[in-house]
Amino acid sequence: MNIFETGKTRSPSLRHSKTIFFLLLLSFICSPITSFADPAHYLFTALLSEHVKDGLVDYTRLCNDGRFLYYIDQLKNTDPDTLDHNQQLAFWLNAYNAYTLKIVCEHYPIKSINNLHLGGLTLGTVLRKTIWDRDFVVINNQPTTLHVIEHDILRGKFYEPRIHFALVCAAKSCPPLRDEAYEADFIEYQLNDQGRRFLADHEKNRFDTEKKIAFLSKIFDWFSKDFGDTKAQMLTYLSRFLPAQIAETIQEDISSWRIKHLKYDWRLNELKQ
Repeated sequence: MNIFETGKTRSPSLRHSKTIFFLLLLSFICSPITSFADPAHYLFTALLSEHVKDGLVDYTRLCNDGRFLYYIDQLKNTDPDTLDHNQQLAFWLNAYNAYTLKIVCEHYPIKSINNLHLGGLTLGTVLRKTIWDRDFVVINNQPTTLHVIEHDILRGKFYEPRIHFALVCAAKSCPPLRDEAYEADFIEYQLNDQGRRFLADHEKNRFDTEKKIAFLSKIFDWFSKDFGDTKAQMLTYLSRFLPAQIAETIQEDISSWRIKHLKYDWRLNELKQ
């Protein structure tokens, strides 16, 4: 049984999280339901800080935390067009991650988000019947999809490669889910930090300086054009998020480096108890 069946919470809350929750609830009750004037994502931070550890999610507790629905309502009733550039970027990153968590909660327990596609990943992709193509996402009281958020909005309008360090599709090979929401005032730091964390995880990316091979996530294969038109451009871009010694080694003889892509682990990014 989960949040979407009971609307109750079994998880303990920190004192500051309770305060945030009741302030937001009061704001929700007293404000017009058509729009949230404050684009800040304090409630999502409260949820993530309690239910995410080392990039993994305690779905049992998150899915039973009644505050999650209030954050989803905040997303539903926000008009992103009223926000400035950084607020929009933070909003759409949080919306993608929150609705991904929501759809997992609605079907939890599952072994992989791929279990939610019609016919599995391959057939679902061909037929455009994946969970990312379903219009269960609601923003500004209008239905949309995770596919639209990722490709039409984030990739199509922001031209920001670092979104690929921040979007989390509930798989183990995804970048780590932060234990805080993205916020407009800190978005530059947060995206750069995500790049450093993602590239430092040797299970997802590693760099063999002796053999001059970059073993990269499949993300850099699927979205290679977002990081440059050539191998050298991609490695140059990624170098800014690497330790200085590795970055310098790459730049010294970048033409000699090869790229190999690691197998993607689609198992649920679940925190095991």
